Amino acid sequence: MGGPLAGIKVIEIAQAIAGPMAGMILGDMGAEVIKVEKHDGGDDARHWGPPFVDGDSLLFHTYNRNKRSVTLDIKNPDDVARLKQLVQDADILIQNLRSGVVASCGIGPDVMCAVNPRLIYCSVWAFGKAGPLSKEPGFDPLLQAYGGVMSLTGGPGHPPTFCAPPINDRATAQWCVIGALAALQQRHVTGKGCVIDTSLFDTAVGWVDMSLSGYLLDGEPPVRHGTASGTLAPYQVFETADRPIVIAAGNDRLFARCAGVLGHPEWSTDQRFARVRDRQAHRPVLIPLMQEVLKTRGATDWLAAFKSAGVPVSPVNDIAELAATEQLAAADLLRTMPDTGLKVAGLPILFDGQRPDPELATPKLGAHNHEVLGNRAAAE
Repeated sequence: MGGPLAGIKVIEIAQAIAGPMAGMILGDMGAEVIKVEKHDGGDDARHWGPPFVDGDSLLFHTYNRNKRSVTLDIKNPDDVARLKQLVQDADILIQNLRSGVVASCGIGPDVMCAVNPRLIYCSVWAFGKAGPLSKEPGFDPLLQAYGGVMSLTGGPGHPPTFCAPPINDRATAQWCVIGALAALQQRHVTGKGCVIDTSLFDTAVGWVDMSLSGYLLDGEPPVRHGTASGTLAPYQVFETADRPIVIAAGNDRLFARCAGVLGHPEWSTDQRFARVRDRQAHRPVLIPLMQEVLKTRGATDWLAAFKSAGVPVSPVNDIAELAATEQLAAADLLRTMPDTGLKVAGLPILFDGQRPDPELATPKLGAHNHEVLGNRAAAE
């Protein structure tokens, strides 16, 4: 496969989202990714549907392109021996098994890095490798809840709200890749591999870093602001006569322009609203004043007026509206999967102006046993 990581070999012993997404990113960038799955059903995510495409879930297709699938039983010593043979010339190994499993099966970093001292061994944990919750299972909503993200999401007085995209899974996958690429660079200098540990918990805490630091500073727990920023105003969703829009006037200059568009230029010199801190302190006064004006016209009119004045503004698109936008088409973000023709979002990266295309279709379970394992292939 072509791409900046051509020649890099990755072994992925992972399922669900975080580990497989890390493998997918590396595969999209040109690495050879061998996905190790259990004989009985493979990656659990193959069955997380509907919808299903060509027998596997859409979720599985989303995170498992550009990979080859082999089936091995990591509790079987013969298959562990086969896995070690694969690792001998691998560059990166990614695993997201339950804590304790890799050690009990004899495939932990100490063992695998002894097999291949140049190996970059990446673990994606739920709550991390240490602590009282280190052996607990981890799925994104659990970490949104435990890690404080959910407590900040939703409106004042409303229950904590789950963020629909699996933000901890996806961001942890990205941290895993960042760590692996940094370790590759380090290996150029040292000639040695590295052990990388990431976790959904670490990622979740990263999302609330400022809120946590603020609490540790003044002892005041943050409150939910709904669609509004906790530090800037106006920086939120507003209703118009027909549909919501977002206005993000993040500094005093932009607020002065915003006030002019709304027909109240005097707000920009009003001592309650003139500066960022003033607007934040007087948010309960300012926002209703703005909302009253915004409801007098439709979103199309307001969007045009704010854009003309240079005020950052956006419609609140649903997924169907996003799919129809000219910007999505111009960005050329959607890629077509081989074989199925399924449209998927490509990597948010361009290499010399080109976005990587999927070169391999999502693999059927064990489809590459003979190709990858050859005579070492486990008996069916």
